[in-house]
Amino acid sequence: MTADHAVPVLLYHSVQDHPPLWIAPYTVTPAVFARQLDRVLDSGRIPIGPDRLAEALHGGRELPPRCVLITFDDGYADFARHALPQLVERNLPATLYVTTDAMWPTPRSPLPPAAMLSWADLRAIADAPGLTIGAHGCTHRELDTLPIEEMHREIIESRTRLEDEIDRCVTSFAYPYGYNNAAVREAVRHAGYTTAMAVRGAYSSAEDDPWRISRLMLRADTTADELDDWLDGFGPRVAPFRDGPQTFGWRAWRQTRARLRGHPEPVASRAG
Repeated sequence: MTADHAVPVLLYHSVQDHPPLWIAPYTVTPAVFARQLDRVLDSGRIPIGPDRLAEALHGGRELPPRCVLITFDDGYADFARHALPQLVERNLPATLYVTTDAMWPTPRSPLPPAAMLSWADLRAIADAPGLTIGAHGCTHRELDTLPIEEMHREIIESRTRLEDEIDRCVTSFAYPYGYNNAAVREAVRHAGYTTAMAVRGAYSSAEDDPWRISRLMLRADTTADELDDWLDGFGPRVAPFRDGPQTFGWRAWRQTRARLRGHPEPVASRAG
């Protein structure tokens, strides 16, 4: 597969100057974010949204060559303050995946302490040019470790709450931490989503699994050269590909931990 057909789906979390320590490794500053968006524009890649990708993945129109997607997970307040204005200024579409029980005000956010968007904030930005809102579960738990009823509830109720709040269809889902398995993917498909985002540290492509789309995570230590390589189609492998032994082993360990400890709260050492 050529570099033109490798699709970088960029994953951001927080854009701010002074993040809480737990999210700092997954945060870029507004100044760095601006430079990264300019690199996206300078790369000549065509920005698209998840609906356009879904169309191609489900056998519709072919993707344009050298396309790119920009996504955000969780729903931090800095998205509205720092990220969205820069995206709109550059006419770049983006998708925001929201953890519904973390939205302010909430008695006890499922995420560690951080400034989150409020429901009023979300309604205020929902009509921003190029913005798509997606679901990211209710409580940001590892869906592939949950009892089947709780897993289905996370997938369905997060979508229902979002659609009630922003009064529009929600058709894309992002797995908390990127974790999923065949049962979780089938539940997402059955719930009516047309795409679902994983992580996998790889390019997506027109042959990728619509319910396990590969993404590349931007971190505080992601260099300009690394982003340029991603945009040029170099470095990471291209989906689809089979999970390796490390993925299966890590999943088995997490599932065993969940059975022994109950179902753990979200942890601060990983993001997704």
